Amino acid sequence: MQYHGGLKVPSQLRRFSAALCLAACLSAGIPGYREALPGYRFEFPRDHFNHPEFRTEWWYYTGNLHAPNGRRYGFELVFFRQAQRRGPSANPSAWRVDDLYLAHLALTDIGAARFRYFQRLNRAGPGLAGVSFDAGRIWNGNWQALWDKTSGAQTLTALAEGVRFTLRLTPRTPPVINGENSVSQKAEGAGKASYYVSFPLLAAEGSLNGFPVTGTAWMDHEWFTHPLENNQQGWDWFSMQLGASGPAPSELMLFQLRRTDGTLDPYSAGTYTSPDGRPTHLRRDDFQLQPEEFWTSPRTHIRYPVAWRVTVPSLGIALVCRAAIPNQELVAQDSASPTYWEGAVTYSGSASGVGYLEMTGYGQRMRL
Repeated sequence: MQYHGGLKVPSQLRRFSAALCLAACLSAGIPGYREALPGYRFEFPRDHFNHPEFRTEWWYYTGNLHAPNGRRYGFELVFFRQAQRRGPSANPSAWRVDDLYLAHLALTDIGAARFRYFQRLNRAGPGLAGVSFDAGRIWNGNWQALWDKTSGAQTLTALAEGVRFTLRLTPRTPPVINGENSVSQKAEGAGKASYYVSFPLLAAEGSLNGFPVTGTAWMDHEWFTHPLENNQQGWDWFSMQLGASGPAPSELMLFQLRRTDGTLDPYSAGTYTSPDGRPTHLRRDDFQLQPEEFWTSPRTHIRYPVAWRVTVPSLGIALVCRAAIPNQELVAQDSASPTYWEGAVTYSGSASGVGYLEMTGYGQRMRL
């Protein structure tokens, strides 16, 4: 048995739900869903919430926290929505599956070199999971993000075995729209893109397992219909909060798409946010990401790069990215979820800072 949204779910039902989600994720395009096309007019706060006309959507929170005794933690709380059907239905049941909601929670205790993670899968049902603009709420069971739609502040709460936190996140920059002409293009062709909004610097304060903590967080919200191309293996995604405690912080997001033949996709990209909050789009040729040290998982035997050299010559940025601890691998608990590495990192070099690193597609091809 496993807990999902406060309910005990038999493993057979969990595997059935996972198989259903996987089948939907791997199916061909479903008629009736919108594609991410250039020229979209963003409206906030409405666009911080759900877009059911697109197949896939996620709200991705990561951050680095400090306790008064100096102990450092990394956290991840992610809400996913995967559409299963659209349009009217003759089935009036609250248990009807229009969307499936997956959520991941992870905590890195850096001082203890301990990494814990949890996963849950729910349908909306009678309030088990969902997204509500009216309530300003995104939730899956007792994990939630509660928004102040006026200020953009977000309060995260999560409870799992050995993990309990409440964090208030206050934006220090306006939301940043990543990409060009409103879209973050992921491959050649119309619609092979996402709408991608970030809060790259959120001041965090609250409690973790009963102790006060402060720090910084990052939030990504992305929605789209088209999945990865068949020749795209996975990606490496970096968030960097540089000089966040100083008077002129800047933020950098970079991702590179790796192809199945080992080459890098030309649609790899990034965004630099200057101290005054202005974003600059970066194309593949504007930056380099070079792995330098590796760690092999004793559980899955997958080999991940856990130290990288990051350079953006036009911005004078030359950094070394290093994992806070090597083992921050989230191992799939069922066939609906991927195995991937995501964890807290530190940056040193031309600037210093903290952030997060996500690496997918190292064990097998990433499938959304």
